[in-house]
Amino acid sequence: MKQLTKLISLLGLTSLLFTSTLALGGSKQFAETLTPDNAVLAMIDHQTGLLVGVRDLNPTLLKNNIKGLTKMAKTLDLPSVITASYPSGPNGPIMPEVSNNLPDAEIINRSGEINAWNSEEFRKAIKKTGRKKIIMAGIVTDVCLMFPAIAAAAEGYDVYAVIDASGTWNKTVQEAAMMRMTQAGVKVTTWGSVLAELMDDWRSPKAMELGAILGEHTSYGWAYNSFMATQKQVAAQ
Repeated sequence: MKQLTKLISLLGLTSLLFTSTLALGGSKQFAETLTPDNAVLAMIDHQTGLLVGVRDLNPTLLKNNIKGLTKMAKTLDLPSVITASYPSGPNGPIMPEVSNNLPDAEIINRSGEINAWNSEEFRKAIKKTGRKKIIMAGIVTDVCLMFPAIAAAAEGYDVYAVIDASGTWNKTVQEAAMMRMTQAGVKVTTWGSVLAELMDDWRSPKAMELGAILGEHTSYGWAYNSFMATQKQVAAQ
């Protein structure tokens, strides 16, 4: 156990040094932020058969996070691509929490490719958006998210791996996937952080709608609902 802990610490330090070196080298990848005009959402293999095996996050919490992420994308009119791995097999169909919230998304049912980036149809769907920043989430994290995230990053895309809208078998697997993605230059993040980065300013056009989504799906709701109640009282005076 001590050796494993030392190994994890070493890998974490290696990842930190790697990303720090790139950042100090002046890479815009680590300074340029997400905007509603430069990002595309990719929801990868959020399928009912895969969801049942998730153990690193509570399934109810994971569903909640997925709803928040997809509602955010819909509110901002972000181009979105949904893909499923062998949906007629054991992985099952796409979760309704994804497809219902993204009715205009392009859906790609892969016939066999495990790594979505190996699907020419999926790559073309991303490319035709003209956007180089990909917000990615997937089940399972160490395969369906990690493989295409690393492959896309290798081709020059700036990938944001949304870890809390993804899930896998246990925390050890999740942590290993996070380290490997970080080593490859993928930005590991959360859906709330992505929302805040895209919103950028409380004076932005969709700020209150985004605040409502964050409030609905996180404990920020206590602050948001209190504020809205106060605003109603002020308006009624």
